[in-house]
Amino acid sequence: MDEPRKPEISCSLGVFAYNEAGNIVKLLEALIGQRLKRARVAEIIVVSSASTDRTDELVTDFASKYPQVRLIRQARREGKSSAINLFLAEAVSDILVVISGDVVPAEDTIELLVSAFDDPKIGATGGKPVPFNDESTCMGYAVHLLWRLHHRMALISPKLGEMIAFRKLMESIPADSAVDEASIEAIVRGKGFQLRYIPQAIIFNRGPSKIKDFVKQRRRIQNGHLWLQRKQGYKVVSQESGILLKILGAELRENPRSCFKIAGVMGLELFCRLLGSYDFYIRGKNPFAWDIAHSAKSPKG
Repeated sequence: MDEPRKPEISCSLGVFAYNEAGNIVKLLEALIGQRLKRARVAEIIVVSSASTDRTDELVTDFASKYPQVRLIRQARREGKSSAINLFLAEAVSDILVVISGDVVPAEDTIELLVSAFDDPKIGATGGKPVPFNDESTCMGYAVHLLWRLHHRMALISPKLGEMIAFRKLMESIPADSAVDEASIEAIVRGKGFQLRYIPQAIIFNRGPSKIKDFVKQRRRIQNGHLWLQRKQGYKVVSQESGILLKILGAELRENPRSCFKIAGVMGLELFCRLLGSYDFYIRGKNPFAWDIAHSAKSPKG
């Protein structure tokens, strides 16, 4: 006798864009084309924060063909967390998926992230970001190394990023958070739920190809994590020195010939963290509406 079919899990997808004309259609096509069994996409809401390129026009044209897609225009750039709060106010489903406008998910990523909520203990899920960057270049290697370390770290203690799914446990997140995924993690864990990292759920992204943009991005993230510790009392796993040493040791054992390149990237990361700490502790800066790293916004491969 066949087992009864489990009910579908409805989800709302939120896409957050600022001048993403080079990627937005590819992203929306990937979302429409997801292979779904348990998950059901009730809606796709694109929040465009004061885009000045063709992002809004492209989304409007796409929505005319797919009625589950709709556009919310934000008049001013107030940071991604503020845009997420607009999505939280509009979304109809109990399971929400937050998606950066500059990524492209694999065709089964939504299914993998959403079906995990069969487990009532799970409050948020995240997948594995995989960069498009050419790893043979200096900056391409740095980007790939950081995301490999992110993967190793998430296998030890879940750390979610780029595209996450979560239960609608909150009416809003702190609008002045520069690290929105981590702020969501903090709320989910604070309400007694667990995080789940799903490495089979692939999210293709692109990191900076210029050192100036790399430093700008990593500096802002460090600043945001320090803000998170002070304002929400939550420390992300990447701030734990013991785990950092453990995953660096694993990377060196697996790639001993790359020891000098690994040391160079870690030196650059340390420099960025020092700059981010200076911004937070000395300058009192909170980059929640951050400068864009333009070399990470080139069209996806």
